[in-house]
Amino acid sequence: MPRIFVTALAAGEVTITGDEHHYLHRVRRARVGDAVELVDGAGMRAAAVIERITGDHTVVRAEAPSQVTAAPPHVRVLLPLIKGDRMDTCLEKLVEVGADEIVLWPAARAVVRLEPDRRDARLAKYRAALQAAARQCGRAQVPAIRAADSLAAAIRALSAGARLVLDPGADRGTLPAAEDLTIISGPEGEFSPDELDA
Repeated sequence: MPRIFVTALAAGEVTITGDEHHYLHRVRRARVGDAVELVDGAGMRAAAVIERITGDHTVVRAEAPSQVTAAPPHVRVLLPLIKGDRMDTCLEKLVEVGADEIVLWPAARAVVRLEPDRRDARLAKYRAALQAAARQCGRAQVPAIRAADSLAAAIRALSAGARLVLDPGADRGTLPAAEDLTIISGPEGEFSPDELDA
């Protein structure tokens, strides 16, 4: 059943436009009477049936929305930018394994830099990739993504909980049982000594 993201999820008639309409109409080749699942990306979902399809919008009749409860732990990933298509692949895989939040941080040894004047556009691109990955793997909730000005700022903003650093030089560890888990990944050029200390 196709999963469609809508911003205002309520019972009754819902009009779908833009990319989501294109996905239903052109990609999925949906028809009147087909069942779809509506999600708002924040954990609400509703079953719906297509009533009308035109060239620029689809109208569905939605049932009452229900809350999708995420199972703990809340997983946050601190991730530096990765060059090329690997960033999109990484984001897709993080959605698939259940990450709830992604924080981009500027690593000293990262190849890619996020310039302040391009930050909003890049984050919008990543949000779209996260939404597409959530649709594909069946998640009702799209992970949040934001950029931190530094690793120190990202760490200061963390809530209490377990924290793991993915360091290939460290001894093998085990995942702690926690309600809130932060995983910190380094760049392609590895963590700098100061970043590891932090």
